[in-house]
Amino acid sequence: MSKPTLLVLAAGMGSRYGGNKQIDGFGPNGETIIEYSIYDAIRTGFGKVVFIVRKEILEEVKEKFLPKLEGKIEVEFVLQSLDSFVPSEYNNPERSKPYGTAHAVLCAQDVIKEPFAVINADDFYGQEAFKVLSQFLSNGVQPNLHCMVGYELQNVLSENGTVSRGICETNEENQLLGMVETTDIGRDGDKIVTKMNGEAIELAPTAQASMNCWGFHPSFMEAINDMWSEFLKNNYTNPKSEFYIPTVANHLIQENKAAVEILAGGKTWFGVTYTDDKPEVISSLKKLHEEGEYPQNLWN
Repeated sequence: MSKPTLLVLAAGMGSRYGGNKQIDGFGPNGETIIEYSIYDAIRTGFGKVVFIVRKEILEEVKEKFLPKLEGKIEVEFVLQSLDSFVPSEYNNPERSKPYGTAHAVLCAQDVIKEPFAVINADDFYGQEAFKVLSQFLSNGVQPNLHCMVGYELQNVLSENGTVSRGICETNEENQLLGMVETTDIGRDGDKIVTKMNGEAIELAPTAQASMNCWGFHPSFMEAINDMWSEFLKNNYTNPKSEFYIPTVANHLIQENKAAVEILAGGKTWFGVTYTDDKPEVISSLKKLHEEGEYPQNLWN
């Protein structure tokens, strides 16, 4: 059986960060966050990495990553643009960014035919997450069973502003029943709350949150294709509409077409939503190097 593939979503605009955080340096030697994910993927058994990028940063991404990854893992680059897989009659001149995470996965369908994981470029997930993903995807994963690495909500907040997270509902088998995209989540004293219509609603600190760390059988591509045309038809007039991975996952679950298993690999997470998050990420990575979790230089 072929090794699983890692699909890295690196086409985001980084509006709250104020720059291309996908290629910004955070490690002791200027390593990007993506490099740690790829390093962990290689050492846990992944055989290919696919970058989803915008055309504007394609050449810069290639220059940054190809020399480091040559001979270590197969690499592909795929573009996500405003008109990717969008028929001309559905083009909206008011739209300023692509259609979101499920649309990004759709853009990679021609280069991924094997089980695959999906991650964000600007999130650090930890080696344990890639270990459980690799095990799941390498052990004869079935067309009707996918997975997601879960993280406790209390461990995936920012000290520098509110965040959006997919809050998961699970059953006794630790499978996903549904996910609600929840915005404006932050700490309020010793509580975690979300602001909805001006009212603070308390959330459980141990609630399972999605950090967009998924594992899929290739059949998930077919499910995205099946839903994409209908989504586009119903939403192309809204320039801010987005086609999310959880939208597809929720549909498969509700239609009893597939299950999504929550994997207990979410031990360590940090990421950059805001510019002020950067010093904490730099400090966390420095500590991991000092503790021996990563070598002094990732690629030598």
